[in-house]
Amino acid sequence: MPMYEYKCESCGDQFELRQKFSDPPATECPQCGGHVAKQISAVAFALKGGGWYNEGYGAGKSEAPAACPAASGGGCAGCPSAAAH
Repeated sequence: MPMYEYKCESCGDQFELRQKFSDPPATECPQCGGHVAKQISAVAFALKGGGWYNEGYGAGKSEAPAACPAASGGGCAGCPSAAAH
């Protein structure tokens, strides 16, 4: 279940609530009973260490392969897929 952050408009108290997506938003401050507003907060999600993301999509990925010389009118002698041209 996601965690939502609220702030009271009366006393300024900030608090978090774990709620289902289907639950209605909180409307009352647990401290003073005043009206609360849902806050937008930064996401605390980070991919750390090795693994599929770091190895498959990380900064260590090499550049794109060079264009096929046959596409610009050159020969296919050194092309790995020369048999296809």
